[in-house]
Amino acid sequence: MPPLVSIIVPCRNEERYLARCLDSILASAYPRDRLEIFVVDGESDDTTRLVAAGYAGMDPRIRILSNPARTVPAALNRGIRAAGGEVIVRMDAHAIYPPDYLPRLVRALIASGADNVGGCIVTLPAGDRPMARAIALALGHRFGVGNSHFRVGAARPRKVDTVPFGCYRREVFERIGLFDEELIRNQDDEFNHRLIHRGGSVLLVPDVIAYYYARDSLGRVARMFYQYGCFKPLAARKAGRIVTLRSLVPGAFVLGFAAGPALALLWPALIPLWAAVVGAYALAVLACAARVTGSHGLRDGLALAAVFPVIHTSYGLGYWRGLWDLAARRQPAGPMAVPLSR
Repeated sequence: MPPLVSIIVPCRNEERYLARCLDSILASAYPRDRLEIFVVDGESDDTTRLVAAGYAGMDPRIRILSNPARTVPAALNRGIRAAGGEVIVRMDAHAIYPPDYLPRLVRALIASGADNVGGCIVTLPAGDRPMARAIALALGHRFGVGNSHFRVGAARPRKVDTVPFGCYRREVFERIGLFDEELIRNQDDEFNHRLIHRGGSVLLVPDVIAYYYARDSLGRVARMFYQYGCFKPLAARKAGRIVTLRSLVPGAFVLGFAAGPALALLWPALIPLWAAVVGAYALAVLACAARVTGSHGLRDGLALAAVFPVIHTSYGLGYWRGLWDLAARRQPAGPMAVPLSR
């Protein structure tokens, strides 16, 4: 008999996306009687709870849990405590999942012996404007997100540092504990590092795909990546090490751009070097934008040329703010300043 699977859907203010997410989950090819679904609502201000209640009224497998903390890790922990499944899967409300998504992940979890498996995500635009399309392109581009394999793809299954929307063996949580609720962002990075450090493994199955809706404006993308950067130093301190080298690049990028002119006042010989670095970055941005212009049009290419610097700068500024808060022994940001919705 297939294992009972508990799906946890953390959400807050997801009225635009929750119905599509739940429709895709209910259309799963996994056996209906081996599924339970927990929608964990972070006290939404919109109609998210009403949408969830409508689905719960139609399908007894769906239960609604309240999350007064209004953060992702608190929602996940609330769902894990309520879950009865042998397998626990996080499925974000901002995404949709093909019918074979869940059965293939569960099969890979059982066959591989891994403790957590996940697939890749294809990023979809949240609207039909050039900026929305450019944001989706940037989040799946190596220049935008580096070697994040679950975003840019991989040639074959491989062990990785983290995956999106993890599919976990239940005993993992009994062995190493739950998600760290101080980490309003990057909680999955820290959890997976803790898992690997204690002898577990995380497996990426690249041909299992989920479709994720990106943010729809430059301001929202900037806020999201600033928050990611802000919590990276705290996640690294809890892990006892820098979890991934790619997380250091945006901070170094911002430091180099900001410190270059100041250092050049003391050592004028540095001016050509700083100018060369700035010029190389600008050329890289323009080259990526030009390739997009050829396939998507001029407006999308120009929008992409704006998205890349915003992602890198926001993440880098957030990283330095996180280091500053860590040195001052302050929490990077309170839950109310970091909404649960992505």
